[in-house]
Amino acid sequence: MITVEEYDPAWPERFAALRDEYDAAMAAAGIPVVAIEHVGSTSAPGLAAKPVIDCDIVVGEAHVAAASEVLVSLGFEPLGELGIPLRWAFRSPPRLAGTHTYVIVDGCLSLRNHLALREVLRSDAALREEYSAVKRRAGALAADIDEYGRLKTDMVQRILAAAGLTEAERASIAGNQVPSHADLPR
Repeated sequence: MITVEEYDPAWPERFAALRDEYDAAMAAAGIPVVAIEHVGSTSAPGLAAKPVIDCDIVVGEAHVAAASEVLVSLGFEPLGELGIPLRWAFRSPPRLAGTHTYVIVDGCLSLRNHLALREVLRSDAALREEYSAVKRRAGALAADIDEYGRLKTDMVQRILAAAGLTEAERASIAGNQVPSHADLPR
């Protein structure tokens, strides 16, 4: 079972604290940041979600390594792309439990995927409610996080279509070779 909670109005505040910390650290290191985005289900008011704040630090491709080094200096452990092109994942330090932080290349499909989902779910109440129901069901049925993700795939694809992503873009996203969470280093 995966915990899916009703929307918590404190989630944007948690993101704002992360954004401020990351922004200050990147600025101190001289890293030009395009944006720091609240993505994932906690970024859509009214959407049921796992209580995890997802944050994309958007940089130009030339600044990925330097931005990653800043996160490492803050206690993050780099995990690599994990099958999602141009998006680097990090294991959060214990003080930031309940967060996922990524360094992602400006304009890439992985970022467009995150932003498209967020914008559709913020603006379309019917899809938001339907996706909440899918997430609750998936959370109750899934034996692990990998199964939870698979149970949501069809709905995510519908949301991406509603956002205007092409069939080829949606196929590319669906075809990402993401490793099982069981295979990630502990």
